[in-house]
Amino acid sequence: MCAIRHVAFEDLGLLEPLLEKSGFEINYVNAWELDRKTAEMADLVVFLGGPISVMDEVDYPFLTDEIAIAKTRLVTAKPTLGICLGAQILARAIGASVRPGPVKEIGWAPVNLSDAGQASVLTELGDTPVLHWHGEVCELPADVESLAYTPDCTVQAFIPGPNSLALQFHIEAGAYGIEPWLIGHTGEIAQTPGVTIAKLRSDTHQSSASLRSAATNAFQRWLAEVGFSNDK
Repeated sequence: MCAIRHVAFEDLGLLEPLLEKSGFEINYVNAWELDRKTAEMADLVVFLGGPISVMDEVDYPFLTDEIAIAKTRLVTAKPTLGICLGAQILARAIGASVRPGPVKEIGWAPVNLSDAGQASVLTELGDTPVLHWHGEVCELPADVESLAYTPDCTVQAFIPGPNSLALQFHIEAGAYGIEPWLIGHTGEIAQTPGVTIAKLRSDTHQSSASLRSAATNAFQRWLAEVGFSNDK
């Protein structure tokens, strides 16, 4: 499988041991070093997060390739997961618009599930707090439903096509330590009112165990739905 990474510390997190248990050979690939054909044909691709905007294609031309790869994978129904920036890449691939949100969502809070979300693997999350870390929101095409929402973000998750899932929030983060995030995003933390390193660290210690359990259940269900066994 191919995990497309934009910064080193935003990795697969708690998803990595689940993928290994399912028999995957995990290959991290930097977004700017992608081989398009390899990524299009991989048995599973995860587009990971990062601090740039999916709209920054002029500054980061590799985003254009990522969107094209996502389009191909959706058309061919190859299993694909997008997290945060990765979700926005999938959003662009289906023609959604992406723009700055009313506020930056940084911190731990549960998501509300729509009826479609309650019928999806995300029902495993219940009211478990997840890690939010984004400043942009997307508006989906009329034929794509939002699975989850918060007061400041109406699209927290969606299914962009067969065998795919897009999550604006971080289902993978927390259980394996928040410190690299606190270092890598220190400038953004300092510039966001009401967000502090101390509170992020404290909330992570409080919420990461419950997220690990809920996210494990949700992701195991998703792997089974897209045709991968998780009991190897």
